[in-house]
Amino acid sequence: MSTLNAKSTVAQWVSENPQTAKVFEELQIDYCCGGGIALAEACEKKQLDANEVLSHLQQIAGDPSHESRENWLEVRLGELCDHIETTHHAYLRNELPRLAKLIGKVVDAHGASHPGLRQLQQVFSELRAELEPHMMKEERILFPAIRQLEEATAQPSFPFGTVVNPISMMEHEHDAAGNALARIRDVTNGFQPPDDACNTYRIMLDALQRLGRDLQRHIHKENFILFPKARKLESSLSVVDA
Repeated sequence: MSTLNAKSTVAQWVSENPQTAKVFEELQIDYCCGGGIALAEACEKKQLDANEVLSHLQQIAGDPSHESRENWLEVRLGELCDHIETTHHAYLRNELPRLAKLIGKVVDAHGASHPGLRQLQQVFSELRAELEPHMMKEERILFPAIRQLEEATAQPSFPFGTVVNPISMMEHEHDAAGNALARIRDVTNGFQPPDDACNTYRIMLDALQRLGRDLQRHIHKENFILFPKARKLESSLSVVDA
């Protein structure tokens, strides 16, 4: 494990110390799609004191009481695929339809007085339409290929050529999901309820915020742990002559 500092990327911090994800979420620093930048640069963009943030992260990373139960850098790739499917994909399959209905109720009740709700409904609909086939492609195409790589002694022959191709597509779709999450945060004023918000409105905002947090953790595990390790593994396997 490397010694992390302000020059380390945000993604490195979360990969090696998953317990720091909560800090980045509270500071609204993207550690999934935008996690490839240095901590110092991320702090500068948010007008935060990088030394203060670094000190806080180091304290959490070094505190045994904050020790993470998830060290995904150490597990087998197949195990990480299983975890993503049973945890993050299962969550999305339950939560996306529930949230769609919840947003519909809030739009019906408050759409006239809060026009931004209809924009929220549209953006969420686009996000759902992106995520549902995305998960299917991962479960039916990419993850089986990664599991096959892990058991192979030579590079397998895939119909899509190299595993880099579906990974690149998934990363592109992750970027689209990240942009949708940013738009949802903007249109909901950072998930802050208006003064006249009913309980359903507040429940919707809380659910959207939790969805965003789960998606960040989900995408981070793929973009910065699973995918790089799968690329590296494939490149390390010998090519069998036809």
